[in-house]
Amino acid sequence: MFDWLEHMAQWLVYDVFGMSPKNHLAKAIDFFIYDSIKIVLLLFTVVFLMGIINSYFPIDRVKNYLSRNKLYGAEYLMASLFGVVTPFCSCSSVPLFIGFVRGGIPLGVTFAFLVTSPLVNEVAIGLFVGLFGVQTTILYVLSGVFLGTVSGVILQKLKLERFLTPWVKEVLANAQRDQERFEEEKQPFQKRLPIIWAEALKILKGVLPYVIIGIAIGGLMHGYVPEGFFEKYMSKDNLFAVPVATILAVPMYSNASGILPIVQVLVDKGIPLGTAIAFMMGVVGLSLPEAMLLKKVMTIKLIGVFFGVVMLCIIVSGYLFNIIL
Repeated sequence: MFDWLEHMAQWLVYDVFGMSPKNHLAKAIDFFIYDSIKIVLLLFTVVFLMGIINSYFPIDRVKNYLSRNKLYGAEYLMASLFGVVTPFCSCSSVPLFIGFVRGGIPLGVTFAFLVTSPLVNEVAIGLFVGLFGVQTTILYVLSGVFLGTVSGVILQKLKLERFLTPWVKEVLANAQRDQERFEEEKQPFQKRLPIIWAEALKILKGVLPYVIIGIAIGGLMHGYVPEGFFEKYMSKDNLFAVPVATILAVPMYSNASGILPIVQVLVDKGIPLGTAIAFMMGVVGLSLPEAMLLKKVMTIKLIGVFFGVVMLCIIVSGYLFNIIL
């Protein structure tokens, strides 16, 4: 989807700026240009589209439907499966998270998407088949979907809505107020559009500093953290290798397709597959740049609970992978 943007960033850094592809700073700048523009475009597009949907489909109607109709957990599974078909990294998933919250989707269901989206996507699946075979790939996909579904259910049971930031509550209030205004005045689409556009710009302006800071951190990590730095902590002789690998993965930042070749190298060097996959899930599902972006919509306590639940699920998955494989 964003190949054109990736090529543009590379052209700008390596051709226009004349920097070497082997230069760590060049890699960091390339990553920063590509990811920051991509996330800004995603954020504005999603918020704008959700604004249009909300103007015709009230937030309260969505909430009432989900509360009245017993889906027996299917809503979490559907959100997790939707995460599989969205080829985004953890930071790129945040704009959709904001859009879902603004659209009245329950927080736990939204979390199910946020967990699965960076972990499993069609590109990663294709690479996984080539690197580790069909059986391992199926297990990886099922574990990713299960991880997102279970995390969503747990986080919904904790009733964490009170830990959303005042900024999010203001966004929800504005969306509700605009929707009531549209309903009362029976405004046609062309009159609703400027209001929706202005609200999308306002949301983008509020999130933009967090996007820039978060992606800048991600760019530095992407360019400067050595790939072999963590290998000595993940040996098969270390009983705590899985939790250590998961925790050490958080400072890094990449998408699933970018980290898979590293996972193959780790496995080739004798690191158990479950430990290596736990490391991969930690890199793509939990990262400091993602936490920085989420800081705009969640309090520190909510980010801590979210990271803690997901980290626990990743660790359990890693041990299961080591036992099964």
